[in-house]
Amino acid sequence: MTLEEATKDLSSKLANLYGPGEASAITDLVMEHITGWRKMDRIIHKKDEIPHRKKEQFQIFLEQLLTQKPVQYVLHEAWFMGMKLFVDENVLIPRPETEELIEWLITEWTQSNKPKIHVLDVGTGSGCIPIALKKRMPDCDFSACDLSPAAIGVAKKNASDQGVFIKFLQVDFLEPMQRSLLENVDVIISNPPYIPKAESDSLDKHVVNFEPHIALFVPDNDPLVFYSAILDFALDHLRSKGQIFLELHENLGEKVSDLFRNRDYSEVELKKDLHGKVRMLRAEKK
Repeated sequence: MTLEEATKDLSSKLANLYGPGEASAITDLVMEHITGWRKMDRIIHKKDEIPHRKKEQFQIFLEQLLTQKPVQYVLHEAWFMGMKLFVDENVLIPRPETEELIEWLITEWTQSNKPKIHVLDVGTGSGCIPIALKKRMPDCDFSACDLSPAAIGVAKKNASDQGVFIKFLQVDFLEPMQRSLLENVDVIISNPPYIPKAESDSLDKHVVNFEPHIALFVPDNDPLVFYSAILDFALDHLRSKGQIFLELHENLGEKVSDLFRNRDYSEVELKKDLHGKVRMLRAEKK
């Protein structure tokens, strides 16, 4: 099997599941992973035979992709803010919307003229948030917590791979006794679970079937449970004038902002993402 034949085979089979555009993008990621060559080099070498070992790897990837397993989990890698991170099914796949939240925090920090702050990431997953922030804010301190020991393992690997130090802690943040052991901080950032379980049927199959439900869903009768826990924690652990940056469900922005205003937070601000959806919140403690 030549490189050209493998590329066409993969792209045509994936097009039945994803459509031609997404199928082509996934194919590029897979073929670059297998060959180590960028697209132009693969075109130059398109008549080259794929070595037997690489052919076996190709078949394994193809079988997994045809189950609609996300390509990031198949390849165990995801690109985020210019970094190649390790991911598996114990952590959410990092999304572009989270990059927007990070940039917002960096902008606010730059304008604050505070050279060194301590930031806590709640529900860190792959560690993408604190790792990206540490690379842009190297003099600041970062802590991150997650309920899942497996997720903490992934996050530690990514921090090591990226050459940064983050203090990772396994904590059930919904348990007051456990979260009370965390240090006082200047900033809290989080992309917590916020999707009501009743909405699971409306999500893409590759999300519901493969991404960790513990990082996605909240009870239908208490969709703000994590935001409430963050507020309770911030009461004693977020320093005066400290800030909170959160990702939101697009339909819950006003409810979350009301939650903060009722707890005497100033400058509660909602922000739209690049798609025009209200997906982020910033609040400052009085």
